Amino acid sequence: MNRNALLGLGLTAVLSTVVLTAACGNKDASPGAGGSAPLIGVDYPRSDTDFWNSYIKYVPQFGKELGVELKTTNSQNDIASLISNVQTFQSQGVKGVVMAPQDTAAIAPTLQQLATKKIPVVTIDTRPDSGKVFMVVRADNRAYGTNACQFLGTKLGGHGKVVMLEGGLDSINGRDRTEAFEECMKKDFPGITVFGEATDWKGDVAATKLQTRMTSDPDIKGVYMESSFALSGTLQILKQRGLQVPPSDPKHVFIVSNDGIPEELKDIKEGLIDATVSQPADLFAKYGLYYVKAAIEGKTFQAGPTDHGSTIIQVRDGVLEDQLAAPLVTLDGVTIGGRPTVKFDDRSLWGNNA
Repeated sequence: MNRNALLGLGLTAVLSTVVLTAACGNKDASPGAGGSAPLIGVDYPRSDTDFWNSYIKYVPQFGKELGVELKTTNSQNDIASLISNVQTFQSQGVKGVVMAPQDTAAIAPTLQQLATKKIPVVTIDTRPDSGKVFMVVRADNRAYGTNACQFLGTKLGGHGKVVMLEGGLDSINGRDRTEAFEECMKKDFPGITVFGEATDWKGDVAATKLQTRMTSDPDIKGVYMESSFALSGTLQILKQRGLQVPPSDPKHVFIVSNDGIPEELKDIKEGLIDATVSQPADLFAKYGLYYVKAAIEGKTFQAGPTDHGSTIIQVRDGVLEDQLAAPLVTLDGVTIGGRPTVKFDDRSLWGNNA
């Protein structure tokens, strides 16, 4: 074969590679495909809840599956520690960072620093209030609040008093869940009084405030916990007050939680709580790593449906968010208030496979 023919074949191969790369779009690449393993820094936001401990367990599992090398830290819900941990990642030569900043405003300068150094960032569970990231991997947190509202409002027949144990309002998750719950109640169930109690995602604070509220308002008939951090304290208070009774009993207090941890699914089965929203701890780990690896490899994504059952939306200029499925889980899996639910023992729930 002559030299010109060889050059022609080489050019064809290069063009084919470019076309294939451009065609990736929102499709998953095969795990671990191509090149040496990139070094990725993953900061765990906390390790004091079953949900985040599950996430921590899944990260190395999917890191191996996707063919990446990991450096990990734990900021323990402290923004100063997260900023320091990111500095450590940079000194270690990471090519990308996955984080879950709980203070979604204060992380902006750190994101700018990483952008200047061309280190892509993927945030999971939370979305920064400002600044650019390659991808946000979370679920529709406003839907969490709306689903909880529809469940409680329907079960209470549109009348009564409920307590909302809010997460941290310095986090977009806390704000989304709180605002959506309140807006839904005002619009669809104006006969229900909502007592919002700020907890800063702390279980002991949640328990103290619920105890105080139920002392001053003993006729509370519903509790919305914005995270499973409040689960054990809430159940303990209800038990002390003799309120752990079946839904058919007029004394029953309807409980909706968020996270979908195994303990919540067990509690639904046993009638201790009535519903939860299943946040996908496994998929947070998988797609956090997947997207940061894709960023390192120069891939791009657009708004629209994905091939893993979610939808990417553009939340503002330069920021895309992959909104993963987070179903409402109940005892019987029936539709409540027009909202579909999943039965507690459904094997598609990560909490049943943890």
